[in-house]
Formats: sequence, structure tokens, C-alpha cells
Amino acid sequence: MFKKIVFMGTSNFSVPILKSLYQNGYPIVTIYTQPPQKSMRGQKINKSPIQKMAENLCIECRTPDSLKENNEEYNFLKLLNPDLVIVVAYGQLISKNYLSLSKHGFINIHASLLPKWRGAAPIQRSIMNLDKETGVSIMKIVEKLDAGPVMMQEKINITSEMNAEDLSNKLSDLSSKLILECIDEIEGGKAKFIDQDEQKATYAKKINKEEGKINWDNSAENILAQINSLLPNPGAWFSFMGERYKILKASISEAEGEKGKVIDNNLTIACKSKSIKVNEIQRQGKNKQSTSEFLLGSKIKKETALD
Repeated sequence: MFKKIVFMGTSNFSVPILKSLYQNGYPIVTIYTQPPQKSMRGQKINKSPIQKMAENLCIECRTPDSLKENNEEYNFLKLLNPDLVIVVAYGQLISKNYLSLSKHGFINIHASLLPKWRGAAPIQRSIMNLDKETGVSIMKIVEKLDAGPVMMQEKINITSEMNAEDLSNKLSDLSSKLILECIDEIEGGKAKFIDQDEQKATYAKKINKEEGKINWDNSAENILAQINSLLPNPGAWFSFMGERYKILKASISEAEGEKGKVIDNNLTIACKSKSIKVNEIQRQGKNKQSTSEFLLGSKIKKETALD
């Protein structure tokens, strides 16, 4: 059995995978994660979910600002001589010179069916693109981003009700099971890596906050996908009388009307085709509310034209 596995991860997506490895007895000797971030007002230091878990598990946790040209971390890993390095939503590129420091390489868990949606935001882009399915790919890291040969993939369906948080949780749980199979196959010399088809590669660029602004000139299907793909952050929003309103949950209605206008007493808003019925909303600086709660004190009524 492997004696030394290094884990690199940062986000909530990484947590069930690290937990699965630990609970199944795989020897995680060191964890890497992004350094703690200061809150907006600088009063609080926020550790990553992986750093918090590492501390709970009493596993050494290293938080370098960057691995690039970092002799300290390079020499540390070289001396450690790990059997395998597992990377999950770490948030840093692994420099080429590091890739030879692990006996069996660096293995990455990516939340898409590679070569589709390489890059930073595969979950959000798959929903935004109205994809019917996505999945998990476990592949070997090479110098080019998310371009390494794939060892294992598994698909799941995307429904119109799923938001990015729901889909992330499902893919993370799936990954936490698949990675155990992969480690055993690598250790047993049975792993087979298949090169990706470069001609089919697409890229999931990082989400820009301004992508959250709703354009009512889009179809109801596209707007619902926008809402779902950007939940919880940065969220999809519209403005009214100078304030932002973030739509948290919605559904499609067959009703038609003037684009961007509220067409009934239940906060149904007309789009280019069909409309969306808002089910949960959050006014700027306020707590989230159900539509029925929100409408009790809101100036947004039937026939209101949104900005």
C-alpha cells in the first residue's frame, strides 16, 4: 500500500474527497491549500474549508501563496518523495518541475467530462450552457491546463432544477468514491490513461461578477440557467429603482408578456419567450425571502417594468 499521499485542495468541493480518503485509511501525510484570506473589512482571517479539516484531522497543512519558483516547497516535496499527489480544486497551477516529485505523478479530479469544460468554472458553465449531462474526470496532470490523459470518467444528468451548489455536491460525492478505485488501480499497476481529443476541447472561463446581471431579452430557459449556474455566488440579479435584487430560486412559466415586466401578482417576469416565476429573492443588503414574504412590503407589483 502507498505510504505517503499528498492532497492539494481548497474549496468545499474538495472536502468530501479528503474525508473519504482519510476515513478509508489512505495515508495522507501532508495537505496543501490556498492561504487564509482576509475578510472585506480586514477584521477576520478566513481559512479555507480544507485547512479547517486538516487541522481537525491533525495533518500537516501548508499554505504557500504560490508554488511557482518556490524553492522551499519544491525541496520539501522532493525530500518527502510522495507516492502520489491528489489535486482537487486547489486553485493554483502546478509547475512542470513539480510533476516529477511524486513516484506516480499528480492526479487531478476535474468536475466535467474532459475535454469539455477545461478550466476554472466547469460546473457553472455546464448549467449555463443548458448541458443535459456532465460528470467527473480523473486524469494525470501535465503542463497544459486540464489536458492530461484521463484515467476514469463517470456521467450524471443535469436537471433544470439543479443549481451550481446542488451539482457541485453531487459531483463531489461521486468523486469521493471514484478516487478510491483510481488509487487502488494505480497502486496495482492496472491504471490506463487515455489521451484527450484536443479538437473537442472547450474552456470554462472564470465567472465574472457582471455575468450575474439578467437580460430579460433572453429566453426563460436561459435566464433560469443563469440563475441556477450562479448560485450561491455571485448570483443572478436585476435592478429596480437603483437597488439590486438577487433571484435565488425560480421556475419557468408558459405565460407571455412584455419583456422585463411583472405580469401577475406572484412575481412572474416576462422574458423574450415564456417567463420565470420567482420563488425566492434577496433584496440588496437584506435577508433572503420567499416571494410571498417579499411581496408584502415591496413596490414591485403587477405591471412593474424592471430596469
